[in-house]
Amino acid sequence: MPLVSVIMPVHNAAATLGPAVRSVLGQTHADVELLITDDASSDGSMELLRELARQDERVLPEAAPRQGGAAKARNLAIARAKGDYVAFLDSDDMWLPTKLEKQLAFAATAGTPLTFTSYYKMEAEHAGEAADFEPNGRVVWAPEHVDYRDMLVQDHIGALTAMYDRNALGTRLMPDMPKRQDYGLWLSIMRDGHDARALREPLAVYRAHQAGSLSSNKLALIPFNWALYREHEHLSVPRSARALAGAAWNSVRKSRI
Repeated sequence: MPLVSVIMPVHNAAATLGPAVRSVLGQTHADVELLITDDASSDGSMELLRELARQDERVLPEAAPRQGGAAKARNLAIARAKGDYVAFLDSDDMWLPTKLEKQLAFAATAGTPLTFTSYYKMEAEHAGEAADFEPNGRVVWAPEHVDYRDMLVQDHIGALTAMYDRNALGTRLMPDMPKRQDYGLWLSIMRDGHDARALREPLAVYRAHQAGSLSSNKLALIPFNWALYREHEHLSVPRSARALAGAAWNSVRKSRI
């Protein structure tokens, strides 16, 4: 059975960390290593992680040497990966129990090293476990197939659903950006000539952010997207502007779900 390295950055996430971790440990595909980087939390997250690690040896937490943001935290975890596949989950989201089993079966026949799925959205204050989640009709549907050109228009891949084949791609890190580093990783993989394919069944649950947070403020993401197109992808100004318009439309569309 393939080993899946699950990457989870943590910063002051004690309130949601338990359900997120348990959603990984409760997968029907049990051959996982949960690589967690605590990014200088001050709310007891690291203490909770140590307790979870004592309960299950698959939980492998490590404290970052200094606070560096999500990209550095994810990359520290990716650098420790030993798995055949690398998958991603943030500390406030959850996977449904059959996510890895179904996605691995799909990846075996997809013909691409990068796969993803559809996902549900839940309210920020949701307090349940993944095993008890009731489908709510709020689904972000993944397109069956996207290539580099598609992805420049909008980011179709929910990070909590993405998984790449480490045997095919090697260990791929995220660009060191304050935001949109996951988008940058998908683009770098696809720029190398790989498409991405989706299992359209919703298999993860995304926690909607509280009003006023950076992720809930779509206008605040504009400079991060612009920097990604211009500095990471080296697009021209007109092409970056077209991509930015597509990203803005996608953000509005998903915020209505």
